[in-house]
Amino acid sequence: MRNKLFSRVAAYGRVRLVGTMPDKTKFISQKGTYPKGFLINGVSSGVKANAKKDLMVLFSPTPCNAAAVFTKNAFQAAPVQVSRNVLQGNGGTGIHAVVVNSGCANAVTGEGGIRDAKAIAKATEELTQLHKDSSAKKDNLPSTLLMSTGVIGQRPKLDKIKQGLAITLKDMGSSHQHWMRAAEAICTTDTFPKLLSKQVKMADRVYTVAGASKGAATLLGFFVTDAPIAPDAVQSILRHAITNSFNSISIDGDTSTNDTIAFLANGAAGGSEITSSSAEYEPIRDAITELAQDLAKLVVRDGEGATKFVTVQVRGAKSVQDAAIVASTISNSALVKTAFFGEDANWGRILCAVGYSGATVNPNATSVSFVPADGSETLKLLVNGEPQNIDETRASEILAQEELTVDIDLGSGSFEKTNWTCDFSYDYVRINADYRS
Repeated sequence: MRNKLFSRVAAYGRVRLVGTMPDKTKFISQKGTYPKGFLINGVSSGVKANAKKDLMVLFSPTPCNAAAVFTKNAFQAAPVQVSRNVLQGNGGTGIHAVVVNSGCANAVTGEGGIRDAKAIAKATEELTQLHKDSSAKKDNLPSTLLMSTGVIGQRPKLDKIKQGLAITLKDMGSSHQHWMRAAEAICTTDTFPKLLSKQVKMADRVYTVAGASKGAATLLGFFVTDAPIAPDAVQSILRHAITNSFNSISIDGDTSTNDTIAFLANGAAGGSEITSSSAEYEPIRDAITELAQDLAKLVVRDGEGATKFVTVQVRGAKSVQDAAIVASTISNSALVKTAFFGEDANWGRILCAVGYSGATVNPNATSVSFVPADGSETLKLLVNGEPQNIDETRASEILAQEELTVDIDLGSGSFEKTNWTCDFSYDYVRINADYRS
């Protein structure tokens, strides 16, 4: 059953209803298979009101090879700075835990915020007793990665978080319910938890990959595997996965102070170490990239107030860079995104975005079409720079669907890029205007 947004828009003297909110509960995983050797849980520490879950811990007794990508915002949150230093200091090895808190970003909090982040990591390591086990933790190096999401400028409530850590670690497990509680704990404006898992079959064994993410004001996520992946390969796999997933989506184009995606491999499933030259490298890389893509798409589907999931497919570009910049510019355009919400076939806004993108564009060779997700006939809007005689009724039918693809052929080369975006609805303004309320 879908809920109508009873918002009214005056249009040429008439009033019409727009924006059918999709049923997003269908995207919640009902079951999963999870990597060996990882324990996880999510609880309410009391930082959020109404006993909402706000703290999760992922823990591997076996040390993990790990890598992460972080926000490019100049005001990098304390957990970003601490986690970056941990990975650099450990050389991407010896990581045992990931702690994520929601409700407080611990961003732009000065030296006090850095001390708080380190205190959370230290408390985690003391509670997991890694410091007492020389075989599990060597050289006394930090082994915990941190992520935070919530309001900027506020320091975390350490007492509540430390108490929450103790509660979380008492009931760690590897069941679907444990993973789901963790996925729920990292949410802020999300309307559903984003959790996925899959298995990769090799010649002599099966490896498992799982991950969770949240968006959209702050993008956080992690994926883990029990495959024995070498440190350098972990980094290259993460770069490939992020380029083709989270760096190819847009909610509103903003970059948070806290954005972080981490990847951990503990090797608990056994087998020979997978390096970039191993036969297993590409299959495991592609499986992780596919999982990352699916998680990224869920973030778009759950964009704040989003009613449409739009694939922006750019073809025929002169270079990879041109394809990427056109896809990104269209995906971020507020005028394009509001037209999608209004179900208005105003394709001129798409062409306008292509034209100011900065890419090499030949207007006389550019074509644009709407491709409906239901497999029905593509609607051509512009062909080699010539506008088509558009059936407005058919255009409205396509734009009324929950999903569609905008296909742009620049006609200038052979390069392509696909991005995923959503619309801007009235609820986007409401959610973000009332965020601290």
